[in-house]
Amino acid sequence: MKTFVLDTNVLLHDARSLFQFGQNHIIIPAIVLEEIDTKKRLMNETGRNAREFSRIYKELREKNKGKLEEPIPLETGGTFRVELNHRSFELLRNEFNEESNDNRIIAVSINLSREVAHEVILVSNDMLMIAKADALKKSLHLTNFKPELYENDRLVDSVDGIHKGYHEVFTEPELIDRFYHDRELPLFKIESGLKSDYYLQDFIVMKDSFGSNQSGIGRILRKNNKLMLVALKSEKVHCWGIIPKNVQQKMLAELLLDDSVPLVCATGKAGTGKTLLALAAGLSKAEDEKKYSKLLVSKPVVPFGKDIGFLPGEMEDKLRPWMQPIYDNLEFIFDARTDEELYNVVAGLQTLKVEALTYIRGRSIPNQFMIIDEVQNLSPHEIKTILTRAGEKTKIILIGDPEQIDHPYLDSVNNGLTYAVERLKQEEEVGVIHLNSTERSGLAEKAARLL
Repeated sequence: MKTFVLDTNVLLHDARSLFQFGQNHIIIPAIVLEEIDTKKRLMNETGRNAREFSRIYKELREKNKGKLEEPIPLETGGTFRVELNHRSFELLRNEFNEESNDNRIIAVSINLSREVAHEVILVSNDMLMIAKADALKKSLHLTNFKPELYENDRLVDSVDGIHKGYHEVFTEPELIDRFYHDRELPLFKIESGLKSDYYLQDFIVMKDSFGSNQSGIGRILRKNNKLMLVALKSEKVHCWGIIPKNVQQKMLAELLLDDSVPLVCATGKAGTGKTLLALAAGLSKAEDEKKYSKLLVSKPVVPFGKDIGFLPGEMEDKLRPWMQPIYDNLEFIFDARTDEELYNVVAGLQTLKVEALTYIRGRSIPNQFMIIDEVQNLSPHEIKTILTRAGEKTKIILIGDPEQIDHPYLDSVNNGLTYAVERLKQEEEVGVIHLNSTERSGLAEKAARLL
């Protein structure tokens, strides 16, 4: 049996985190309730989680018939209670004079650990808070106190562990020749050369084991109940004047143009062409082929740097600054030289719709090519909300850079994009690709690589 003390940011990230610790004691310091109370009126994911936790607490309280002096039993077999005592700050005063909320939560955890024989674990998403708790554990010689990150939705250890969707295999040149001749190859022929887990829709780059420049690119598909490496169909296809410039862009184009893959997750740093290719493919599918009734493009409204506050004008005017990166890509595709020219082109398209992600909850979205940009700024719950909106014949493209987070409670590992990739990568209807070459400009490439 262990005792877990939850920091505010854990509950604001996952309101149901109470039920993620098995048959153990869950403690929430009173100051955490105060912090959650200040967030419940926010009209975003943080506010939603604050309100959700309030509802969960109400249900638990009613089940326990208001006996708050006793631990409340949880469905997991553990217990939960709000800690009003153990607030003494004496042990921390030599190291941290300020009685901040973080320090008060640490104090409760440490004071509890000195009164029980079992392990007391402080759980937080704040790495600086963990660092302070680590320092106190060492200086105060606390053997049964342990700080740790909230791990429930951390499916990989670091951003390097996120599935990339492609693999390199060194093989005999005869197999590469056979692949080019037949346009496919049984996967077992090269399977022994794969050094990491692979899934349907993954790509394989075959290279000559003798060192020549001979190579081949294929996608893992199931044909007649056999796993086959199949040559790309869209390698030389261009959409609205946009042509893939490198191997990963060719792989992304293959997934974007395949109607049998309803979900595509594209990761990569700035300037790798993720959004541009997705927009071009969406225009081709919706406008040219009429495969989809609408091309819906959206992104979360999360400011970079200091928020500029409320913006004047109608809803379209207010959203334009947040959606400007999308319009920049459209401007490039349409070769528009002025805002007026771009507006006229967009207005003339019957299928294109650009809107904020805020308005998606509660909707059903059938038969649409849906592009969601900057997905790294969404939580796992928000990703679930988006994907469960998809109606029949809808294709969703999730785009983002896990290392470019603007959300205060997310990082490169626990954000919605990483979560979606790792949870869904094994599904046959899901394609994943990581782009690592910046094509925006030489300067952009050097900045992304060196800065």
